[in-house]
Amino acid sequence: MSQIPGPKTRHDGADQTFAAQVAPGWTRNLSYAVLPDRFYELIEPVEFKKPELLKFNEALASDIGLAIGDWSAGFAEHMFTSGKGVADGKVLAMAYSGHQFGSFNPSLGDGRAALIGEIVDERGKRFDVHLKGSGRTPFSRGGDGKAALGPVIREYIISEAMFSLGVPTTRSLAIASTGEYVYRDKVLPGAVLTRIAASHLRIGTFQYFAARGDVEGVKILADFAIARHYPEIAAAGNPYLALFEKVLEAQAALIAKWMSLGFIHGVMNTDNMTISGETIDYGPCAFMDFYDHYKVYSSIDQQGRYAYGSQPNIAQWNLTRLIETLLPFLDENNDAAIEIAKTALEAYPYRFMAHWSKQMSAKFGLAESLNLPEPDSDRQLILRFLSLLQKHGVDFTQSFRLLSRSVEAGEKSDMLLSMLKDDPDAVQWISDWRACLAKVPRSPKDIEVGMLGVNPVYIARNHLVEEAISVAEQNGDFSYMNKLLEAVSSPFEEIAGMDRYAAPPREGEEVTQTFCGT
Repeated sequence: MSQIPGPKTRHDGADQTFAAQVAPGWTRNLSYAVLPDRFYELIEPVEFKKPELLKFNEALASDIGLAIGDWSAGFAEHMFTSGKGVADGKVLAMAYSGHQFGSFNPSLGDGRAALIGEIVDERGKRFDVHLKGSGRTPFSRGGDGKAALGPVIREYIISEAMFSLGVPTTRSLAIASTGEYVYRDKVLPGAVLTRIAASHLRIGTFQYFAARGDVEGVKILADFAIARHYPEIAAAGNPYLALFEKVLEAQAALIAKWMSLGFIHGVMNTDNMTISGETIDYGPCAFMDFYDHYKVYSSIDQQGRYAYGSQPNIAQWNLTRLIETLLPFLDENNDAAIEIAKTALEAYPYRFMAHWSKQMSAKFGLAESLNLPEPDSDRQLILRFLSLLQKHGVDFTQSFRLLSRSVEAGEKSDMLLSMLKDDPDAVQWISDWRACLAKVPRSPKDIEVGMLGVNPVYIARNHLVEEAISVAEQNGDFSYMNKLLEAVSSPFEEIAGMDRYAAPPREGEEVTQTFCGT
């Protein structure tokens, strides 16, 4: 621990609330700047010479009340690449630590990102405006702090797909080209992503202060998190235990949602897990094509730590790291605090299973008949179907869409059986499933409609994402990206002419590895 820097003293003038008119339609707030200066580093915006706004999310901008139509020529380009133009001329790099693949790094922080402000919408809801790829910061650890266009496009597409699927997520507001190149294994066009989030507080943010023995810093951060995300618990008997319980519930619900959609995050490090329960940092993530409980896409996950089926347990491991930072506030006696923490953590498997059962039962049309949280025949029915998908390597998303159309015997039911190789176990499974559906107090048509509303037609399939990236990088053509966005923005609606966006990859198209993109 001797290598970890101690708390810094506050710089004069840092304790101020930024709330200033930046441009028409945006009064910039920055509540994080009122925290002690050891929570962040002030940085000067890096100005790129030829920035260009390539993609702007009009729907998101409308949702949060941001209008850039009246911004002066070139202002958006500079704002969305460097933050140049903010009221005080400075932006923040946030400090945090993190367990990366199980190994603790005490000094991570925003190494290629910057918090340029916050937006408060008409409902009073606050959103961070955050740049990724905006240049070097004090946390860059020798890196250039920049991003290539490909990973930026990937995050934009997948985060918007996740939002449309109903998954709590950060969102993408804009993609801007820097007009420069970045150097990785090859020369690539540079770009910056503007990300919107409920906040960028992470489990790793708490670890940053706990690792330095900065108990006061942990308390300040916890109080900030409560005020920002869970103000209803401020008056609880122990608000810090209540904060943990809120985060546990949010993470249990989030991971269950991921699992129901075949989503694999790829880097569930503690610095990539939010206090708000939003999905963050879309690096080597992927939607699974052919079902495999042990599937790994990330090129850097050599041991399968963050495989699809491991995600629920990793979330619990990460939550354990969070409650460790809160021990001083659970009880004055350390042994008693540990017992409180253990009891709190014991709730996770039950809460995750409750959320998973709810998500999965809806996918099978069994919502009314599933008895939570006790194991029952319906849950076993679900597991049997997943075993069939595993046995035959069937496409996860397509199989559930066909299942939705198979409530009654017919062509779709035959297609599903064909996918499952006419396995006798599959024939028996469909018979057993229909017997369970017969107990549901809804008509077959209503059951089908309900299933079609939770089993998507379109996901951001890896090969289609890579196609959109390749064409944009090589030709500056964003039409492939826009077409894919059109599909994934209406994931439950079958759109004429969009068949290839619903289909799994053909032979030779499958993407077997995804990359971090740093």
